[in-house]
Formats: sequence, C-alpha cells, structure tokens
Amino acid sequence: MDIYKFAIRPLLFNVVKTDSEWLHQQTIRSFSWLSQTSDVYDGLRLRLPASWVNQRLKQSLCLYDSRLEQNLFGLNFPNPVGLAAGFDKDGVAAGIWSNLGFGFAELGTVTFHAQPGNPRPRLFRLPLDKAALNRMGFNNSGAAAMATRLAPEKQELTQSIPIGINLGKSKVTPLEAAAQDYLDSFRLLKDLGDYFVVNVSSPNTPGLRSLQDASMLSAILELLQQENTTQKPIFVKIAPDLSWEAIADIITLAKTYQLAGIIATNTTIRRDGLKTQVIDQTGKSPQDEAGGISGEPLRDRSTEVIRFIWQQTQGQIPIIGVGGIFSPEDAWEKITAGASLIQVYTGWIYEGPLMVRQILAGLLVLLEQSGLNSINEAVGLEFKNQK
Repeated sequence: MDIYKFAIRPLLFNVVKTDSEWLHQQTIRSFSWLSQTSDVYDGLRLRLPASWVNQRLKQSLCLYDSRLEQNLFGLNFPNPVGLAAGFDKDGVAAGIWSNLGFGFAELGTVTFHAQPGNPRPRLFRLPLDKAALNRMGFNNSGAAAMATRLAPEKQELTQSIPIGINLGKSKVTPLEAAAQDYLDSFRLLKDLGDYFVVNVSSPNTPGLRSLQDASMLSAILELLQQENTTQKPIFVKIAPDLSWEAIADIITLAKTYQLAGIIATNTTIRRDGLKTQVIDQTGKSPQDEAGGISGEPLRDRSTEVIRFIWQQTQGQIPIIGVGGIFSPEDAWEKITAGASLIQVYTGWIYEGPLMVRQILAGLLVLLEQSGLNSINEAVGLEFKNQK
C-alpha cells in the first residue's frame, strides 16, 4: 500500500484546505533543510550526518539503470524524469533533488528583480480533476539572490544531476525592455546552471505570453545567444494554448538561434471539461478564478504539442515534455510522441515521493515489452513505427 496516497495525502489535503501555498512552503522548507543537513533548523541543534540522510533517501526513492540514461546537449541525464520549474523557485533545495530520484531538476522561475508575486490566495487544488490552478506571478527572491545561494554549491551540484534555471520577465519591466531583463538574469546565473529556459508562457504575468510572438522572442534569443559564449543549452518554454502556426514560428526561431530544444508545455488557461465545480479554498468555480491549470487536464494537449513539434522537425529538436504525468504510461506516451525528457510537478504532489521511482520502474517494463534496449530508442517511437 502507498502510505502517502492513502494516509498522508488525505490528511494534508484536508487539514490544509485553506492555503495550498502554505503546505508547499513547508515542504520546500523541509527539503531545503535536508539538502543542508549540518545546519541549525528552527533553532534546534538537530544535526544529521548528510551521508546517513542521503543513503536512506537514495535507497527508497532512486532507481539506477543504464537503459534509462541519456546524453543530450553535452549533459548526462541518469534518467529522463525531471522536476519541473515552479517547485523550487529560489533554488533553496537544489542539492536534494537527485536524492529524491530525479534525473534532473529545473529551478525558478527566477526574475532579475525580486518580486512578491500576485496577491494571495494564488494556488489551489482541484482534486476531482487531479489538477492545480495557480496564479503565483513569479514570486521569487531575484537572480542575484539565487546566484549567491548556488555559487558555493556549484561543484557538488555538477557532480549529481543536471540543474536547469528557468528565467522569467520581472513584472516591473516593460515589455519593450524584456530582452534586457532576461539578459541581466542570464549574466548573473550563466555559470551556475547546466541549461537555461526562457519562460515566455506563464499566464500569470501581464503581457508575458505576447513575448511568444516571433519578433519579440527573437529579440530575447538574440541577446542571450550573444552573451552565451560558453554555449550553455538554452530552451524556450511554450504555452499549450498557442495555435499550430505560432508553434511553427517558434520552431523556426529555435532553429535560427540554435536552441537546445523546446519545453512543451506550460499551464493552460482553458477550463473546458473540468469536474471540479467549487474550489475548496475559495468557494468559487474554477471558471471564476484567474490562473493556469496544470495536471491531468493538460495531459492530452501537451502531448499533442509534442507530436506536432516532432513531426515538424523530424525529431531534430529535443523536446522536454511536461503536463499531466502521473504514471509510467503517461510518461511513455510523451516519450514515444517525441519527448526526450519529461518533467513532473502536479503529479508528484498527488502521487507522492515514490512516484519517480514507480515511473522509472514502469518505463523499464515498457522498454522490455517493446523490445527496446534504451529509453533513447523509445523517443518518437510512434512515428518510427509508422515508417
């Protein structure tokens, strides 16, 4: 029996109905402590040997198998399951994610200027839909604070799993100055991340999604690649609500500016098909609450976008697939549709810390059933089988 799903999650969800963000903050605070096990925590001189904590976590949550490894854009990924941006916005727990089974982790979204984000409440659960609704608004301590935090840990992080940094536009920065804003963050962090993501697809910063327009996005990518003298992999993260024509334009830009790949997708602003009629935390309908939807309602659309990108590029542009992944089958669907890597967030909240290991074990079974020797062979498999 999965203790988290049948005992811990119901308790947490029921006790903390009024403030999902509070629960998230306590979780990330605990992970931050675990990643710095020799520090004083809440005034208690509780000092656990890092080796003891890490060993127990790895034994329970990690699964190592060479068939799951991939080498992409100069980085080694021990497995294809990563933590999506949004969970560890300030990189306070960067050192713990490899011990929780992840093959890579993406920090942020971080902006050049520190900002509080949108007014609370701004994070809501939709249990009937296995979804979340958020309008956080890029709340974070700023790029300089993240750089200060990550710099002492850089060598240790490099030896574990690839760490990505997701960059967003500061709310106070006008849209016409967006490119410089992204560049300022990149300059502070370029030596500290293994890859970088240009986030122009969150629905919670006014006007941000307009930066997905080809002319505006090209200005951002132009400046970043001029600064990118060490050739760090740079991705762009797109919205699921874009038209096929708009996605095709972004694919063209990805080729022009030699991006490492595309992340598909961010949250959706669509509300059709939701089962949740009333949000516990507000008493309102999801239709009446602004923000983006993540989780199961996003699954099919994000996979459609992955398929489209694969077909348009013949698999030549790596894709990181994210949206509605809860099970090995969900992960397999996105990988066979064309995703080289996948990311989880909402599914991890609902399914619990064992989910990553369970997905990896399930992927190994699916590889064997398909007669494949590595996860790389499964990428885009549904199109390969059509030939």
